Amino acid sequence: MKIGLVGLGHLGKIHLKCLLNTNFEFVGFYDTDRVLSATMAEMHQIESFESLEALIAAVECVDIVSPTTYHYEIAKQAIIAGKHVFIEKPLTETLDQADELVQLAHKYGVKVQVGHVERYNPAIRSLSNIQFKPKFIEGHRLAIFNPRGTDVSVVLDLMIHDLDIILNMVKSEVKEVRANGVCIVSKTPDICNARIEFENGTVVNLTASRISLKNMRKIRIFQDDAYISLDFLDKEAQVVKIEENVEGDDFSGMTIQTKDGLKRIIIEAPTIMQNNAIEEELNDFYNAVVHNTNVLVTIEDGYKALKLAQIIERKMNET
Repeated sequence: MKIGLVGLGHLGKIHLKCLLNTNFEFVGFYDTDRVLSATMAEMHQIESFESLEALIAAVECVDIVSPTTYHYEIAKQAIIAGKHVFIEKPLTETLDQADELVQLAHKYGVKVQVGHVERYNPAIRSLSNIQFKPKFIEGHRLAIFNPRGTDVSVVLDLMIHDLDIILNMVKSEVKEVRANGVCIVSKTPDICNARIEFENGTVVNLTASRISLKNMRKIRIFQDDAYISLDFLDKEAQVVKIEENVEGDDFSGMTIQTKDGLKRIIIEAPTIMQNNAIEEELNDFYNAVVHNTNVLVTIEDGYKALKLAQIIERKMNET
């Protein structure tokens, strides 16, 4: 299964190294920077294609890691050519572009996976046996300032990771969104706080900042039977459950008196299986193509995350 890479920016270089370790046959890449392309081709002994058209013609799958502004045109060209597509988040620059790609993917019968890599973070993977029924979610995604990525707001740069996780966790339609954002060093908002209410009553409070003094990527989930803490940066998870206390049972842990009687507090630290998340998502994409199975992060998922992100951006502009 031959794959080609489009884009040799910061993340593109990471994808290049990961593709060499996947099940794909990595045939080469295309980037508009011809000097960089020549350097990388010599370094990795792999072909640098002279044009996007030439790369698409030579492969069965395309990995798009270009700037977001070019996602739509590259993906459209690849899909119409009948190629399967892995595309980094956010899916596209506009919702209309994303909607067209969804329609084209169905029309041409190709697989499209969106690179919401946090779905592969070992912290959340360790909770595969947990049934999420959140009532309230709080998330903080903070980053030390880096000029890379400031062409878009912090919502599309950072918060969209958490939007995808939450939309996959809360099986309900969005009811109301409130948001505030501030431009500090960029022309687009560097800090955003969003409150999202879902039709089923779930409330989510998210904060994203790219001018923090330290990095943080945490989500806390509160539901009737548990408190769940996820640390995407340190790759840790903790589950605190409240269970009925069985009288006469030899339980030496913590208990708490509630209005419904004595309850047990059970604290669990799930086993974390370390992984290379990008390699894993690319191998998952390979398996979906080869075995004709569903990708984990669908093009519809990418569309939904982008739609919510753009609602938040609109609400920021209204305040």
